Amino acid sequence: MFKIFQLAFENTDNLYELLWTLYKYNNSILTPIVIEDVAKELIKSGLYQPMKVSDIVKSKWKQGIELSEIETETVFEDNPQSHKEAGFDKGWASRFDTWFKIAKELGFVYYWQGEKIVFSESGKMLLDKDKPENEQMVFVNAFAKYQRDNPFRRVLNKNVPLILLIQTIQYLNEDNTFKGAGISRKELPLLLCWRDDNAQNLYLAIKKLRKEHGYTPSDETILALCDDLLDDVKRDENSIISDYTDDFIRKMRLTGLISVRGGGRFIDINSKEKETVTYILKNYAKPKQYITEKAFFDYIGEVDKELIKNLLVYKSPVRATNTELEKWVNHYKWEEIKAEMLNLAEKKSSKDSILKVIEAPLRLEFLTSLAILKKLTNVTVKPNFISDDEGLPTSFAAGGNPDIECSEDDETILVEVTMLTGTQQHIRESYSVQRHLQDFINKGSKAFSLFISPKVFQDTCGHAEYIQFKYKLAVKILDISLFLTQLETNNTLHNVAYTQSSCKS
Repeated sequence: MFKIFQLAFENTDNLYELLWTLYKYNNSILTPIVIEDVAKELIKSGLYQPMKVSDIVKSKWKQGIELSEIETETVFEDNPQSHKEAGFDKGWASRFDTWFKIAKELGFVYYWQGEKIVFSESGKMLLDKDKPENEQMVFVNAFAKYQRDNPFRRVLNKNVPLILLIQTIQYLNEDNTFKGAGISRKELPLLLCWRDDNAQNLYLAIKKLRKEHGYTPSDETILALCDDLLDDVKRDENSIISDYTDDFIRKMRLTGLISVRGGGRFIDINSKEKETVTYILKNYAKPKQYITEKAFFDYIGEVDKELIKNLLVYKSPVRATNTELEKWVNHYKWEEIKAEMLNLAEKKSSKDSILKVIEAPLRLEFLTSLAILKKLTNVTVKPNFISDDEGLPTSFAAGGNPDIECSEDDETILVEVTMLTGTQQHIRESYSVQRHLQDFINKGSKAFSLFISPKVFQDTCGHAEYIQFKYKLAVKILDISLFLTQLETNNTLHNVAYTQSSCKS
């Protein structure tokens, strides 16, 4: 793997869960015992899955069921680590650094062997479970400041990727030769390989590329240009063209500042966030240099509250309009929506150029909304995710709101979705679903909840039975596949929810 792409390639999908595991050790000294305890907790929950395990353990991980203490100890002992990271002892200590390195580099948690584990202001903000909208605020704060050449990793590139992206798009959109749709996905590898922060020169290189090859240059053309930029640095061709590009788009979309256009072929600035973009360019276009890791961590981990105040998710959440939703209902055929939701059920990646750059939990909210609208035209659907100027989700609903509010005849149906399975599904979802439903009923609504996940967990079902008995709150639970089946065979959302449950009787 060649170094200038390392951040773009590292996976942040489980970052939230990893940090929750570590947070209980905040302000503790990072000792070998703490490292072992963290490792065992990650093994127990399945967040880290070594290779040498029994079929029973594999089955539990697949179902999201936590391992027993004995099973956890056995897996830990049977899988000694030979991994080595700079500055960390070989073995589990280096594995620990692999898990949390990106969180340190983005300013969420600082650690070294023998030193205190310290969560920053932004790290604590990210872990506020009552404010899921904080995710966008935290990532825009991090990526507005993130420099590729920083004390954590000395690389060849000297730029702030988000700022280079924004400035290059602005140059392209101001050029009357083009149609103002931003930068194409095919052109992004040039940005990833770009050595400095000169966006104007990058724009001119892209303009030359378009003049000679249009908007669809061959992979060989792009790779040849990357070779010139990299000066014979070793590269992985498929990663440059596909993997790194897709992952870079996903990370930039975490900020809420980036929209995808033209069926996913172009990346543009989200026009709803013009004020935020202006603020970032004014305050972060000229990055400072930091000598020590701690100095850079303190800088990136401090929350710029003025930056946050510019975000629409902070000021006045902008949700998808009926017109924007209808556009996507018409864009995707039912079989495409169904296939994408089943991919989520099986934890498979999307191949769709638009959907694959939307985080899986947000993608499930989006697709569930489209599925209901597609099949039940008499149902009013109001998703609460925050949307960009294309109507695509960029952030979760503010805490205290259900994922999707539906109206059918005189009933309100609160549709709650999650990608969580197993123990965490119950711990993190059951009580918020109960709370949302109780709030609506307290306001005088005739309401029930429909809870959808890849695979329901027995404790989630048990909690639903308990609150039905104790408080007369109706929560109907379906896994994704059963929800789709019942959506195809029923003409009301009430019947979809009440025909059959995924809970075992």
